[in-house]
Amino acid sequence: MNTPDRPPAGIRRRLRRPVALAQALIARRTVHLAPEPPGARSGVITPDGRALPSPGTEGALRLEAVGDSLVAGSGVDSQGQALTPRIARLLAAGTGEDVAWSTHARLGSTMRRVRYRFLPEVDQADVLLVCAGSNDLLARRSLAEWEEDLEAVLDDAAGRARHVVVCSAGQLYRSPVLMRTLRRVLREWTDAQTEASAAICARRRVLYVDVAHCDLAEGFWAQDGFHPSAAGYEMAASMVTEPMLSALGATRTGSPLRQDH
Repeated sequence: MNTPDRPPAGIRRRLRRPVALAQALIARRTVHLAPEPPGARSGVITPDGRALPSPGTEGALRLEAVGDSLVAGSGVDSQGQALTPRIARLLAAGTGEDVAWSTHARLGSTMRRVRYRFLPEVDQADVLLVCAGSNDLLARRSLAEWEEDLEAVLDDAAGRARHVVVCSAGQLYRSPVLMRTLRRVLREWTDAQTEASAAICARRRVLYVDVAHCDLAEGFWAQDGFHPSAAGYEMAASMVTEPMLSALGATRTGSPLRQDH
């Protein structure tokens, strides 16, 4: 029930929008984002965790990842600490196979950039990770635009990878460097985007991992307060790898695990 001195919830939400926009403009001037870390964006991980150069990829399980700064590794010191090689280590240990990994991502990328810039670089992957969404929220792209791009990405990805896993946007609404009203609005937008993404993936029988609503690991945030730390990437890698291993195990027809396209 609304009290006389408290406006209805719908009005409160509308009043929050201009405040959140002002806070977003302030954040653009005051938040110093971690850059993409240096290092190779491809490699091979053996089941015992050793890193090999990319040329030794014949017969390896192929993991490709496309996306934004969560895939590009902003927040850690080197590409070796980023999301994709962490997933590769877990996949190699879980499957007993070498995993050849490759990252196609840039800081600030929206799903539209993934659709037109990074996905065309992927070909004949065993597992493809698609991870974007936060920049679509920050750019205030409509939910309809998001749905159009995600659907197009999944349609295209079906011919490029044997298994596709979509990872939600991160938890910007919990970022310690953003102001309260902006975080509240980002939470509303994140909820809507996550719900729409889960529905699209369910219709296409694509694996979807919601990292936007889970408890955060201790020390999750990097120094910029905006991207994950090494501990944050390890948490995300564990969440994403579990359904990948399940999907790969479901197609096992003996040995080896990997099947030809």
